[in-house]
Amino acid sequence: MAGLPPVNGLDMDPEIELFVKAGIDGESIGNCPFSQRLFMILWLKGVVFNVTTVDVKRKPADLHNLAPGTHPPFLTFNGEVKTDVNKIEEFLEETLCPPKYPKLAAKQHDSNTAGIDIFAKFSAFIKNTRLNANEGLARNLIKALKILDEYLNSPLTEEIDADSVDEVTVSRRKFLDGDELTLADCNLLPKLHIMKVVAKKYRNFEIPTEMTGVWRYLNIAYARDEFTNTCAADSEIEAAYADVARRLSRS
Repeated sequence: MAGLPPVNGLDMDPEIELFVKAGIDGESIGNCPFSQRLFMILWLKGVVFNVTTVDVKRKPADLHNLAPGTHPPFLTFNGEVKTDVNKIEEFLEETLCPPKYPKLAAKQHDSNTAGIDIFAKFSAFIKNTRLNANEGLARNLIKALKILDEYLNSPLTEEIDADSVDEVTVSRRKFLDGDELTLADCNLLPKLHIMKVVAKKYRNFEIPTEMTGVWRYLNIAYARDEFTNTCAADSEIEAAYADVARRLSRS
């Protein structure tokens, strides 16, 4: 099959196979926010595709030949191998485009950077082993979550009706950029979920209940198949961090 042009005039879907990190059993979906990001994008595009889980400890020889030196996620698009996550996202958005496939790019620029610091702050928090540094690192994580919470609770321009007498002070939107999932959500949600699961398991840290925007965002995402069916089980996520989240000590 010939490669699709940027404008989709073909009736047939392209042949796409997504390779994602496998779980502990070598078959189920493993902990990898980048794998889930691409899985969600393809699901939201509504294109037909296959998913193959790759056991990185026992990578089959044919996959070594297909993408030598590459760890999942990667995909094949009409037989052509794509290996860089950001470039894959850009390629899919440009190639799987309207009118046949939905556009997923966020309209608001700030939606793409909302929550950008959370995963880095979480990583510093969870990898730390010094008890005297724990509280400060937790505060840094909370600060990053608060910035996201404020963004999610701030009404977007489209939510404000200039002719209405009722002032909209708190956003009611479902996701970062509105009521539909976008590329920004595909990037942030997997990382936010990992943070929530791992921080609770190993540091007994929970997202503060007063962060209503973050909780609204997560709970709505948990009701969407595009997120839950592309996500690793909590036990997989916890196991992936078992050696990373070491016990705190006074030394």
